[in-house]
Amino acid sequence: MKLREKNPLLRKEIESLNKAGVEKPIWKAVAKGLNRPRSRRYEVDLSRLERFAEENDTIVVPGIVLGDGQIKKRLTVAAVRFSAEARKKIEKAGGKCLAIEDVSGEEPSKIRIMG
Repeated sequence: MKLREKNPLLRKEIESLNKAGVEKPIWKAVAKGLNRPRSRRYEVDLSRLERFAEENDTIVVPGIVLGDGQIKKRLTVAAVRFSAEARKKIEKAGGKCLAIEDVSGEEPSKIRIMG
């Protein structure tokens, strides 16, 4: 896969996820989502998380989480970036906002990708 990202930290993360994807394909899918052009990067609203996620799920968003909508479920959300409003609402509901590298060591059966 040709790396498009110019940010050295994100580029390093994509490379490490590709290596982990050899054994666990979910990380290869996350790396592919991160490697999209910036104009086509995933943007997920809280209303979408509320609709499709289950209580206590771990969700990986290979893009940005935006604060549109309400969330009442306790979720662990890992993403490249969170808007300030999204971070505040997730933490108020009892959830956690993490970077993707923080969950890359977890068991893939407990993780869902949303984009």
